[in-house]
Amino acid sequence: MKRFILFATVACMMSCNNKPAKVPAIDTSNFDLSVAPNEDFYQYATGGWQAKNPLKPEFSRYGSFDVLRENNEVRINELFQEMTKMQAAAGSVDQKISDLYKMGLDSIRLNNEGAAPVKADLAGIMQIEKGSSLTKKLAELILDTGNPLFTFGVMADLMDSNTNAFYLQQAGLGMGDRDYYLEESNAALKKGYETLLTQLYTLAGVDEAQAAKAAADVVAFETELARISWSNVELRDVARGYNPMTIDELKKNCDAIDWALLFGELDKMGAKNIDRAIVGQPSFFEGMSKLVAATPIETLRYYLAGQYLTNAASYLSDDFYAASFDFFGRQMAGKQEQKPRWKRAMTVPNAVLGEAVGEMYVAKYFPKEDKERMLALVGNLQTALGEHIAALDWMSDTTKAKAQEKLASFRVKIGYPDKWKDYTSLTIDPAMDYWHNIKAASLWSSKDNLSKYGKPVDKEEWLMSPQTVNAYYNPTTNEICFPAAILQPPFYNPDADDAVNYGAIGVVIGHEMTHGFDDQGRNFDKDGNMNNWWTDEDAAAFKAKTDVLVKQFDAIEVLPAKEGQPALFANGALSLGENIADQGGLRVAYTAYHNTLEGKDTPAPIDGFSPDQRFYLAYAQLWAQNIRDEEIARLTKIDVHSLGKWRVNATLRNLQTFYDAFGITDGAMFMPEEERVIIW
Repeated sequence: MKRFILFATVACMMSCNNKPAKVPAIDTSNFDLSVAPNEDFYQYATGGWQAKNPLKPEFSRYGSFDVLRENNEVRINELFQEMTKMQAAAGSVDQKISDLYKMGLDSIRLNNEGAAPVKADLAGIMQIEKGSSLTKKLAELILDTGNPLFTFGVMADLMDSNTNAFYLQQAGLGMGDRDYYLEESNAALKKGYETLLTQLYTLAGVDEAQAAKAAADVVAFETELARISWSNVELRDVARGYNPMTIDELKKNCDAIDWALLFGELDKMGAKNIDRAIVGQPSFFEGMSKLVAATPIETLRYYLAGQYLTNAASYLSDDFYAASFDFFGRQMAGKQEQKPRWKRAMTVPNAVLGEAVGEMYVAKYFPKEDKERMLALVGNLQTALGEHIAALDWMSDTTKAKAQEKLASFRVKIGYPDKWKDYTSLTIDPAMDYWHNIKAASLWSSKDNLSKYGKPVDKEEWLMSPQTVNAYYNPTTNEICFPAAILQPPFYNPDADDAVNYGAIGVVIGHEMTHGFDDQGRNFDKDGNMNNWWTDEDAAAFKAKTDVLVKQFDAIEVLPAKEGQPALFANGALSLGENIADQGGLRVAYTAYHNTLEGKDTPAPIDGFSPDQRFYLAYAQLWAQNIRDEEIARLTKIDVHSLGKWRVNATLRNLQTFYDAFGITDGAMFMPEEERVIIW
């Protein structure tokens, strides 16, 4: 289940029969006509959808993506249910999927086992000492359980994209983000996390008083770990995060870890003869080493036990899962109830054997003609982006030529891979408990990743399964990928007019293309190498424009002040790449659509809306959603994407073609031309 990815992938209703039901191109019942489009276009375009789709208790956020994901869950669950009715051959993919699925459903067995599946591992953790003992345990836990203190993995060398390199990255915060530990406004969450650890230790058999003391010590330790951790904004600086080090240099920088021993353990896993690591955050590793040296061994033991238990809780008895949900689901995200067991059960084989499930999924639900249509659409978007690059008034001809070379070199992946992953060596044993099968699957995934070290990069590999409702751009392979599951309404609708499809899936395609030229992607050349192909003047002009976009989003109040909590504002620096891509996607898709109209009569309005209006309405309705305040706060801290409302309103305010489409010359949506910014 574990996969090492340095870059976050970047996003984006059919019936469950083979033949999809027709879906309206634009459903006018999704509108809120009580709001004028020049005042709040998002509410105007999606307010009706919000009213029709109130948040279900199991969700902290529910939107168009979730509609598709829920439909996919039903589809995939039906596939799994059919498999469980048949006797699968031992060792077959069907056996592995169905047994994992059945173990997740078996609440009686899980509750009877209680804490038994974790007892032996916890006993081992509580015997570690500093030095080689700690290092060996860290290697074991990172390989099959979680990421205490730091994480490692293999992916393309950013400076040599054809070769796989070994990376070390900061990790180890149970709440995920350092601000949860350091900002006073998060004191209640920090206390909730301490309560969770106390509950987990107690459920695992620790005396309640000792569990409470240990939890307090661990939270204090993680708070110090947070102080030396890089912020999410700092982590987006790709060049700053590229720091190759030899073993000797690692020892000098971080002697709390026995690096020779660690690399020896990884050698057994397939990463042969590691002689250097690309360190993401050198100051973190230096600080972490000092922190480990200064921390009592008992606290380190309980820290590792807490990391272990929070990762295991979802695969244990109901009391473990309930404790985990009450904090991570209810307190952090605002969910009101747990997902039904069948949903939790089906997500595991869907993740562990993703491409095996994907192969079944596309055979039943993804027609070949959809792949052909998408390839043609991608070509149209590439042409439009090339036109935009050629017309830029802030970029020199020298840099434009390099940008055009990169655009022409895009690799395009649509629907599903040409070669499927082989799961033959993965063993799923129903005689073992659920948690040990999860660990075995994680270890298999880690081995699969580590075995690539030093070898050529497989540029045909997919980073998402076909049944994933999302899309991505990968800078080291200079590729855009659109899995089969996103190529459905409302993103792609074969029954819709072109204006709607360009406003939906066209924008998604343009968005991913623009990632090749956002504040991170622009650092990579056509071959996927981190290489500065910009003139200094062009880089400065780009930075000046993106600074304007950062300030625009920084000014957005996403939650008003209340109950002693200060107002919460968007983080324009954290979401910069996605905001650049949203704007670029809209502009490029709009041009591509209008290119298709050359030499033709302008299509007549449909339902009273012109083609341009339908283009922008289709885009807005992609981001229709309801969301809880807790989730707004959580995502604003950790998510590189802006919230759905602002992906619409804040982005559209820069576009004159949007104003022209709806005749907007004033109102809250209107931004004076001198305050706008256009990048691509």
